[in-house]
This record gives sequence, structure tokens and C-alpha cells, in this order.
Amino acid sequence: MGAEPNFKGRDIISINDFSRAEIEYILDKTDGLRKLPEEERAQLMRGKVLASLFFEPSTRTRTSFNMAMQKLGGSVEGITGSEGTSLVKGESLADTIRMYNAYGFDVIVIRHPLKGSARLASEATSIPVINGGDGANQHPTQTLLDLYTIRECQGRIDGLKVAMVGDLLYGRTVHSLTQALSMFNGCQLYFVSPSELQMPILYKEDLGEKEVSFSEHRRIEDVVKEVDILYMTRIQKERFTDNPMLYEKLKRVYQLTPEMLDGARDNLRVLHPLPRIKNPSIKPDNEPVSEISSLVDNMPYAYYFRQAENGLYVRQALICLVTGAIK
Repeated sequence: MGAEPNFKGRDIISINDFSRAEIEYILDKTDGLRKLPEEERAQLMRGKVLASLFFEPSTRTRTSFNMAMQKLGGSVEGITGSEGTSLVKGESLADTIRMYNAYGFDVIVIRHPLKGSARLASEATSIPVINGGDGANQHPTQTLLDLYTIRECQGRIDGLKVAMVGDLLYGRTVHSLTQALSMFNGCQLYFVSPSELQMPILYKEDLGEKEVSFSEHRRIEDVVKEVDILYMTRIQKERFTDNPMLYEKLKRVYQLTPEMLDGARDNLRVLHPLPRIKNPSIKPDNEPVSEISSLVDNMPYAYYFRQAENGLYVRQALICLVTGAIK
């Protein structure tokens, strides 16, 4: 057997930076960390400080990272948005990162709207950088918690049929997940999107080179009875600043209702990186206004809130691994 991976000092920028063995190592370490008594976990990052740099709105990623650090006994400092920082004076992102490096932070988590920003940040500092999402590019920690959740609810990742629904053009979660699943054996991928929001060609070409089976569809109904995982995403308004009319046309193109799950496999689980479009209720004309109706929430297929909870544990494991608190 080869040596165990060493993550101390390592950046978490793209899921492509990791092998299947390294991904599974992270998932296993997450399991192990969850089994530790809370009082032991609360000592792992005592005296350490996380820089939380979120230049783009976030609820789950930012909050789960902050809570992960605090529950490990560490503390969190940082910024939310650019207002009140030297960025509004024209300071470069690289210089901002160098400042946090100089002030003695132990790990940086960054979310930024520009593709490649997390990689730039990692090149500007000697401390570990974790990508919390860089524009429409990558979201590796979401992918790791997605994989952890899939393995938890299905017992495996190999050989699964996974449908991804919604904004596949700009959706960084589905981009990263597609690349990750291509590392596992026998997975079949189903891409469900309007023609305007198809999975980018570079990801499809990569699947072709790796001989990973995939197909493209327009309707959830065409795939829902075939798959083990139905991965829903919202149409992201923030990606349509140059074409708001297109957003209005597409924002409710996919709406999952209980009726659509009739005949689904017993083991089917519905995932969603969240948030879903607000007010997931039923309109007076019985048309759901969210990509997942609230009526699905209490069905056995619904697994998206458990998925969000898993983010806390996966991010705890990542913080501990890159700082050397665990090996």
C-alpha cells in the first residue's frame, strides 16, 4: 500500500487537484472526526484563527465554515463583501491576501465572484487557502460534502446513476461534481437543462475522454425513474446580470413536485446545494414557485437538509487536515 496522503499546508482549490484515493481519504477522515467526542474535537484548533473572506453572498458555506472552526476550538475573523475594506480603495486581491498572511492567520477560506480568484489567493500566501466558490468555476468543498452525502445515503459512489438538473452552464457545484464523479467507476450522468444552460462543452469532452457515460435531457420526467441521485439546482439570478429577460424566462423552468416522484426508485435521494428560490410553496394555480416544492420536504426522497448538515463535518475535516491538526 502507498503512503497516506499528507494534506498539511495544502490548498483546496479545485476538485481536479485530488485523486480518487485522496477524496476517499477526506471522506473517511470526516467519518472519523464525527465519531470523536465533542470535547476532543473542541481542542483540535484551539489557539488557531481562520480568515473568512467572502466577497460574494453566502449563507451555508460561510456559516458552516465559521461554525466548523468555532466547534473545533478556534476563532474566526474576516470580511463579508468589499465595503469597509481597502479593496474599495483599489487594493488588489493578492495584496489583501498577503496582509492576512502577515497577520498570522492559520487558514484562509475565500469566496469570490471571479473565476481563478482562489488560485490567485493561494499563490499570494504561504498558509493554506480553501476555495469557498470562485464565480461559475469551482466549489470543491461543496463537492466533497456532496460525495460524502451520496456515499452516506447510497452506501457507495461507484456505479450510481446521477441526474443534475437546472443551471448546468454557470453552476459551479455541478461542474465540480461532474469532474469528481468521473473518477469513480461506472457512474452514469444525466444532464437536464434548458438549451440555454447546458453543461459546458469542456466538461462533456472530459467525460468523453474518460469514457464516462452521460446523456442530455430537457425534462426531469425523462430521467427521474432511472436514477439514484436527483441533484437539483436553482437558476442563478446573479449570473444573468447582462440578460435579465433570459433569467425571467428560465427561473422556474424546473419545479419538482411529489407527483413527479411517482414510480421513482426506493433508494432515490434528492439533493440540492441550496439555497432554493424563496417561498417554496404552492401558488393559487397550484404551480410550485420553487425548483423543489415544499411538499417534497417530508418525503423519504428528500435529503438536501441532511446534505447541508454534512457540510459542517466535511469542512471541519478539511480545516483540520490542511492545518495538520489531524493526519
